Amino acid sequence: MKKTVLLIDDDVDFLTQQKILLENANFDVVTAESQKEGEEKFAQRRPDVVICDLMMENADGGFALCYHIKKKDASVPVILVTAVAGETGLEFDAATAEERQWIKADVMLNKPVRFEQLMREIERLTA
Repeated sequence: MKKTVLLIDDDVDFLTQQKILLENANFDVVTAESQKEGEEKFAQRRPDVVICDLMMENADGGFALCYHIKKKDASVPVILVTAVAGETGLEFDAATAEERQWIKADVMLNKPVRFEQLMREIERLTA
C-alpha cells in the first residue's frame, strides 16, 4: 500500500516538482498551497508524513502549521522545508529535543532540497 505525503508550499513550482518526484517514488501525494488549506487537507485525510514550507501566507505559517498538526496527531512526522536561511541569514534547526519542542517539526531541511535527502528523511521517519 502506498504511503501518503501531504505536501504544503505556496511555491507552485516547488510543489509541482516535488509532487512529480514523490509520485514517481510510489507515494500518494496530496498538495496544499497555504497553511489554511494544509490544515483542511490534514483534517480530511491523515497522511503518513507532512512536508511543509516555513514561510507561506504568514512568515511563521509553517511553525503554526507544525504546531496544529502535532496537536491533532503527534505521531505524524513533519518535515519543515525552508529558504529562510538564504533569505534572512537566520538559521533554524530541529536537531535537538529542545529545538523540536518549540519548532514542532521532526526535521528541518534548507531549500533547495535535494530529493535524495528528502527521501532519506521520509524513509527514516516512516519506517
